[in-house]
Amino acid sequence: MNINRWARLFIWQRMNKNDEGGENKEQEAKEKKKEETTKINWKDWVIDPSEEFYYTWLQIMILPICYNWVIIIFRTCFYAIEETYLAAWLTLDYICDLFFVVDTVIGFRTGYLEQGILVRDLSLLKTRYRRSPRFKWDIASLLPTDLLYLKLGIHTPFVRVNRFLRTGRLNEALDRMETRTSYPNTFRVAKLMLYIFVLIHWNACVYFSLSNYIGFGADPWVYPNITDPEFASTRRQYFYCFWFSTLILTTVGDTPTPEREEEYLFLIADMLIAVLVFASVVGSMGDVISSLRDRDNVFFPNHELVKGYLRSRRISKELQKRVNDWYQHLHINKKITRENEILQHLPLTLQTAIAVSVHLPTLSKVTIFQNCETSLLEQLVLKLTPQVYSPGEYVCKKGDVGHEMYIIKEGKLAVVADDGVTQFAVLGDGNFFGEISILNIKGNKSGNRRTANIRSIGHSDLFSLSKEDLTETLLEYPAAKRLLEEKGRQILTKMGMLEETDGAEGEVEKTEDKVKRLEASLETLQTKLARLIAELESTARKMMQRVEQLELQTEGWEGIVAEGAQGEIEEWEKVKEREIGDGDGEGEKEDEEEEEPVVEGERGEGDGGEENLGEKEKKVGGNETSEKEKEETGEKLIKTETEDQKRDEK
Repeated sequence: MNINRWARLFIWQRMNKNDEGGENKEQEAKEKKKEETTKINWKDWVIDPSEEFYYTWLQIMILPICYNWVIIIFRTCFYAIEETYLAAWLTLDYICDLFFVVDTVIGFRTGYLEQGILVRDLSLLKTRYRRSPRFKWDIASLLPTDLLYLKLGIHTPFVRVNRFLRTGRLNEALDRMETRTSYPNTFRVAKLMLYIFVLIHWNACVYFSLSNYIGFGADPWVYPNITDPEFASTRRQYFYCFWFSTLILTTVGDTPTPEREEEYLFLIADMLIAVLVFASVVGSMGDVISSLRDRDNVFFPNHELVKGYLRSRRISKELQKRVNDWYQHLHINKKITRENEILQHLPLTLQTAIAVSVHLPTLSKVTIFQNCETSLLEQLVLKLTPQVYSPGEYVCKKGDVGHEMYIIKEGKLAVVADDGVTQFAVLGDGNFFGEISILNIKGNKSGNRRTANIRSIGHSDLFSLSKEDLTETLLEYPAAKRLLEEKGRQILTKMGMLEETDGAEGEVEKTEDKVKRLEASLETLQTKLARLIAELESTARKMMQRVEQLELQTEGWEGIVAEGAQGEIEEWEKVKEREIGDGDGEGEKEDEEEEEPVVEGERGEGDGGEENLGEKEKKVGGNETSEKEKEETGEKLIKTETEDQKRDEK
């Protein structure tokens, strides 16, 4: 027994070790994968401006830029704050400078699109950044103007004014945020308030500095004497100046009358700035309101036009109430009935992706569309039209011709009798009806008419798919069309609404379909015939051109051949005469030996003439005779004649 226990313990311990080893190996593998995924080649690192990193970096850059715009002027005018927290200010200053340096490095690594492709060549990126106007501003904002502290003193933070030149990055960050936020109008108002705050802040700092120049408490317009404990604290000084600046720029409330020229000039400048601020605020708010109104007009039908039409036509109050309730339901519950108009400016691929994500799960619940091709469903979701029905409103009535099918997105509908009270069934979310009426199924006893009364119990949201849209889409998917018709026949068979017909009658096509098919075949044949005629005409033109070229090439060949034959005959006659003359005397052997090479040469030339004549006769069949060959033949004939004359003289 003890041995068995020890054996069990040993086995258990070994299993634990194996498990621990396996877990350790899995952890090591996971860590290696993480390291591999997190490794970045910093030498070839390029930033895509459309990625999340670039957008996050722009948001981070908002902080150092706003810090410089707010704190530099604040420290310059409120010198007590500058002296009290000098170490903290210097630390924050150089942290912001570090951010500016990193931003410059990122500028060298930021890619750009060329012909739609991100450029990742570092040499091209550096060249483009150096030639851009932004590079000049970035370098100017990094100039070490802090060295002026050595001459002007450490308490002169205004020497860092060149840091304001990095403001372009702030504008880029705010523009990116406006395009990506879900509430652009709210963001525009917040951005406008930020600009106004910075303006009032600067005006308050300048007012305090002007009061210091004139003298605190010198008159009622300037800041009170800081020796008074009530106005001595720095917090009270800033809040009072900010309040006074707000009164001036917003022209709200009374301000003390200025007494000095400097005070008048400052107030005049503030009044002019206040006019611009007021105009910008009013204009921006007007743009926000108009954009909200345009958005409502796009999302929802124009209620005012409909109400005006109902009043002009003296529609009954009951019907007007139904219309008003319908509009009220749309606005309260944010129902959208004009999706296609809203998305029409997007590319078709994005429209399809949005429609698929919104409507495809609902469309997939329809029985006849199950197991269909995904591409067919993607085209059908673009055809879905949202509709909203009020309580007690009939969606369809028995006997109506069916032009569309309906899919219930939200709400409840009742199948009622002709009296409108008795309910046979209740349809809820995801149910559908009317799918049989949009398919032209042969043998349907209802004849594509509605077989029941459907009424909305409350407010119901439906999707409708018209018969025309389905037919147009199915033309490109004949297999899906046959599948849908087969499913429709099965449903009608279960309902007992399908008439039994012979197979031959079922295969007979409609006259319209035959005519359409014949017209399509006729158009195809006409196209082929026109193509063949064009090819025949082109071939005939080419043959005529070829015949004309051959006629031009063979015009002078007959005369050349006749002249060559006559010259050959004369040469043979002269050779025979010389042979007869040479046999009369032996004393002329030496002359004969001297003349024989000439005769052989003449025979060689004669043979060459025969060869030339043979070649000419061969070329008459189809080859061309060049002008050069004609000249050579004439020269040979002239040589032969001159040599014959010399022999006769001897």
